[in-house]
Amino acid sequence: MEEEGIEESSSVKFSGSSVSGFGGGRAESFKWVDGSEVDSESPPWSLIGGREDGEGYGSVRRRLVKKPKRLDSFDVESMEIAGAHGHRSKDVSLWQTLALAFQTLGVVYGDMGTSPLYVFSDVFSKVRITSDVDVLGTLSLVIYTIALIPLSKYVFVVLRANDNGEGGTFSLYSLICRYANVNLLPNRQVADEHISSFKLKLPTPELERALNIKDLLERKDYLKKLLLILVLLGTSMIIGDGILTPAISVMSAVSGLQGRIPGFGTNALVVTSIVILVGLFAIQRFGTAKVGFAFAPALALWFFSLGSIGIYNMFKYDITVVKSINPAYIYLFFKKNGIQAWSALGGCVLCITGAEAMFADLGHFSVPSIQIAFTGVVFPCLLLAYMGQAAYLIKHPDSADQIFYDSVPESLFWPVLVIATIAAIIASQAMISASFSCVKQSMTLGCFPRLKIIHTSRKLMGQIYIPVINYFLMVMCIIVVAVFRSTTEIANAYGIAEVGVMIVSTALVTLVMLLIWQTNLFFALCFPLLFGTIELIYLSAVLSKIREGGWLPLVFASFFLCLMYMWNYGSVLKYQSEVRGKISMDFMHELGSSLGTVRVPGIGLLYNELVQGIPSVFGRFLLDLPAIHSIIVFVCIKNVPIPVVPQEERFLFRRICPKDYHIFRCIVRYGYKDIRKEDHHAFEQLLVQSLEIFLTKEAQDLALESTVNEEELDSISVAGRADDIQDFNGIGELKVPLMREHRLKESEPSTSRIPLPQLPASIMSGDEDPGLEYELSALREATDSGFTYLLGHGDVRAKKNSLFLKKLVINYFYSFLRRNCRGGAATMRVPHMNIIQVGMTYMV
Repeated sequence: MEEEGIEESSSVKFSGSSVSGFGGGRAESFKWVDGSEVDSESPPWSLIGGREDGEGYGSVRRRLVKKPKRLDSFDVESMEIAGAHGHRSKDVSLWQTLALAFQTLGVVYGDMGTSPLYVFSDVFSKVRITSDVDVLGTLSLVIYTIALIPLSKYVFVVLRANDNGEGGTFSLYSLICRYANVNLLPNRQVADEHISSFKLKLPTPELERALNIKDLLERKDYLKKLLLILVLLGTSMIIGDGILTPAISVMSAVSGLQGRIPGFGTNALVVTSIVILVGLFAIQRFGTAKVGFAFAPALALWFFSLGSIGIYNMFKYDITVVKSINPAYIYLFFKKNGIQAWSALGGCVLCITGAEAMFADLGHFSVPSIQIAFTGVVFPCLLLAYMGQAAYLIKHPDSADQIFYDSVPESLFWPVLVIATIAAIIASQAMISASFSCVKQSMTLGCFPRLKIIHTSRKLMGQIYIPVINYFLMVMCIIVVAVFRSTTEIANAYGIAEVGVMIVSTALVTLVMLLIWQTNLFFALCFPLLFGTIELIYLSAVLSKIREGGWLPLVFASFFLCLMYMWNYGSVLKYQSEVRGKISMDFMHELGSSLGTVRVPGIGLLYNELVQGIPSVFGRFLLDLPAIHSIIVFVCIKNVPIPVVPQEERFLFRRICPKDYHIFRCIVRYGYKDIRKEDHHAFEQLLVQSLEIFLTKEAQDLALESTVNEEELDSISVAGRADDIQDFNGIGELKVPLMREHRLKESEPSTSRIPLPQLPASIMSGDEDPGLEYELSALREATDSGFTYLLGHGDVRAKKNSLFLKKLVINYFYSFLRRNCRGGAATMRVPHMNIIQVGMTYMV
């Protein structure tokens, strides 16, 4: 079947003890139901009030009939998380906004706040101080860099480009994906656009231009790939920041001990930094919530120290440094130093390290809180700190190597050293957490192999811990510190990663302005022209340091870019192969309602990635298993490009084939910030409740249609039924979120509790039309018999006539990632005896 894209394998793996466990009971306690025989007895294998006996049952599936507490979410904890269904209300009081602004100091601005530790040291390692112009020109560069990039660009423009309150590179990409079909994974549905937070309410004065851009992006495949690569590159740079930020911040803070403690040289600096870094990464598994309460006060004290020391140095040494506000000193600086001044730009850009965190961490706060914190505290304190250091350098030009600690008054040295070390650790914590968030967003959008994610907080959705990434960052940080052994060398690498992320954000925000905001063309082009030019100038300066350490972030970015692109490439090919290999409805109709085999009581949950059609892996189960369950549900876990899917809009149900087949499709939609900590008991209970609601609604719609006269039925209702009720072809859209009315019904007695006669769950002939009562009783009987998870274990291989590069990527790299990443079943906490796997080989 190579031409169809799927090669069927005959391997079947039964995770339970025996095939007889299909229905959840003992093999000798029920008959095989083939359409003529009936088994309406209560399942005798449900042990009420007893306990499992671990011996003597063999193939018996044993389970306690203990009803789990009523849950209203696939995410067991999502309803306990503040803000799980949306973002903060717009009616936030001033005091609440100020409280949030105070909290941002510890989470958002730690990296930028520690930049005074190393900016002037790095600049004046390239330009020697021979006159006041060197100091004033550098200070003017720093002032205008902070004023233009973080203040003008991020505070006033980029923060507005949020995705329903979420920020970051992938949030921009998901926002673009909603307004233009540029996602390479072809599983978009019209039903997804009915999610309440799918579209933003934005002005559309220049709609025609936006539609032209949308059409261009959707028609040109190379533009889709270019956009994806741009996003992946920006994400890779942020992960690279997660490696370089802890290294340079901790080393810069500890470097103050050099010259203060006799014998504390480079080796001692490296060892001390490594010890602190190991401790920093070791506490990640406890979650930032455990130490988060100290972050904001510590950084507030740090910023207060920076401002106070800066004012002290200005008045003590040279208050005239304020004249550096005149940009003419920048011209004089370049005129005097020439190529060396251009090289020094690589150090100046370090003053805005962490600026992207203002946007990336937006989901935890609000736009006004971040704006207030930066304009009211961070910006003035940083200016005072740099002015104070410049004033000290004018009087002591030989102190450039250790300018920060040399400019600190002698009596305050040790307290400032302690505060600086704490601030460096906090800054590192922020970038490590940002790396975790980027990896999680990449996974949900199909751009990163599945990894284990641990949610460390029940109150904050963004606080997660990824063990594999944590250990990788720790090892890389230790290697960087041990190899470079100098903050100057690390700074050369750090600048490339920072500027790379900023350029990516400039490009994406420009696209958002044109496509979504539909801004005036002149203003939309001024944004990349102004900020893009500045960032490209800085990029040219930092790229000149490739041989002096600048190659490091390029290596990190290339590694993660290749990893993410290969995973996305293989996933798209696999999905397309599954689409080509779908089972036709004609074949299903030929099999009849018995599906060519026997049906036994129970519910089979077949996990697949298709949102339409019948997956080919279902055919393998029909061929390889001696029987199939009386109710089959095709479950598709789908990630939608929005932050959070409201719980009442999460589920979509649809019937596949005629009623007597008892086959349904369930699509579960998650946003990239949603939590998926699924417990299989809660999953099963909620799925049954959702299916009951669907069956009830379907019966009500059919009853309404039966009141319409024959002419209206021919012209209206038949089409309506084809669209909204039954999808015999399996290709229609799912339009009605099942759980929208779920909470309203929770206060009423559940339909499943209404005493109905126990009707047989046998398979009916095609002429009969089972009613609601029959289907609900059959569903209850199947539920009592138990659930079985039917999983396809797919091996992806390139076709024999494929190019060598494609064979190399698919057969080796992508297959290696699939074998070693976290499996889909691992996220469901399902007992192994409830799982059946069948092998498939997908030829792509």
